[in-house]
Formats: sequence, structure tokens, C-alpha cells
Amino acid sequence: MPAAYVIVDVRISDAERYRQYMATAPAAVQAFGGEYVVRGGRCETLEGGWQPARLAMLKFPSYEQARAWYDSQSYRAARELRLGATDFFNMVLVEGVAAPV
Repeated sequence: MPAAYVIVDVRISDAERYRQYMATAPAAVQAFGGEYVVRGGRCETLEGGWQPARLAMLKFPSYEQARAWYDSQSYRAARELRLGATDFFNMVLVEGVAAPV
């Protein structure tokens, strides 16, 4: 079963409020077998016109576990803390490729 990835592009408008989200979200991610692969950091556009503000990428053991995390009560509570803290918060879930045999 291939891993799944959650990719986020966010522009933070209220850093203090967003810190509350960042303090809560990792426990919800870990509870569903997820891990942060990228959480901010240096970023540059190599091709195209996309200019992400702040990127995060999470890896989950499967698409189903990532979806269960997103729908979980613990992550819903974290999302509530994020309300009003961003200008935008774009998130996609994508299934990775199966490992070659």
C-alpha cells in the first residue's frame, strides 16, 4: 500500500493564534501514524508561477489513514484553533507511488 502525502500552502496572518494550532496539530498527526516531512523552511520556485507562502508536507502510511486523521475529532479541534489565523490555507491529499517490487 503506498504512502499518502498532505501538502499545505498557507499564509499566516496571526502568528500567535497560529502557534496554538502548531502546538496542537502534531499530536493529532502522530496519532494516525503521520509525520511532518516539511514544516516551513526555505523554499524557491523552480518552474511556473506558483509562489507558495509557507509549505508543509505530511506523510501518512496510507491514504485512508490520512483521511481518518483529517476527519478525526482531534484534528477538527486543531482546525478550530487555526480559524482567523491565516489569509489562506490550501491543503491537498495525494496518494504516493507504490514502492517497486
